[in-house]
Amino acid sequence: MLKQEVILVEHNSSPLYRQIAYKIKEQIKNGNYSYGEAIPSENKLAKQYNVSRVTVRQAIDTLVKEGLLYKIQGSGTYVKEAKIEHNIYTVQGFTEEMKKLNKEPVNEILEFKMGEPEENVRKILKIDEGEKTFFVKRLRYVDDIPVVLENTYLPVKLFPDLSYEVMLSSKYEYIEKAKNLRIKESYQEIIPLLPDDNLKKMLKLKDNMPILKVVLWSTLDNNIVFEYTELYFRSDKYKFTIVGKRH
Repeated sequence: MLKQEVILVEHNSSPLYRQIAYKIKEQIKNGNYSYGEAIPSENKLAKQYNVSRVTVRQAIDTLVKEGLLYKIQGSGTYVKEAKIEHNIYTVQGFTEEMKKLNKEPVNEILEFKMGEPEENVRKILKIDEGEKTFFVKRLRYVDDIPVVLENTYLPVKLFPDLSYEVMLSSKYEYIEKAKNLRIKESYQEIIPLLPDDNLKKMLKLKDNMPILKVVLWSTLDNNIVFEYTELYFRSDKYKFTIVGKRH
């Protein structure tokens, strides 16, 4: 097994330390090193990959800079809990995000009601005065930790059969599979803010921890706006990826 790894190192054009960093990263990804667990010492890794300790140290320093590992003086190097990556250019629901990470999300419904929304919500949804929406407040958990609070409005005329049970699972799956509608685009605005006491309590936040608020509205392929949602993300659990293209 060791010979195979040495051959891979010798035939790869990347610097050795980057190859070792990649291999350690794969070990983390495959669950061989768990979050909070110490990785093998520099000596052991040097023997495992048949490279020098200097090379191993460079690889570890690279992963520390990337935020995958952290060092404790006199103790060792540990796997840092990874943040959930949210790409704002992908229309993807929370359940889909979590399943791609092999995690099982849990939804706690704090409020589910039908009523007339405020004027600003009505204008975004492009519905007439007097028309009703479902309002659903959900607290979304990963590994028993609340990571996102979601307030969402959905027009009753589009989803007359929406139920409490549906919102316990995936909203987008219901829209695409049960209603046979195609989701097209999502328009998102990101706002960093300090949470009030209520948000701190619900998301179990430490004092003075900022959060990220995302305001979004999404359309179907016929350009009908089908949702208005406000999301509150824990900044210690989430990171946002923005891809820019030069035209």
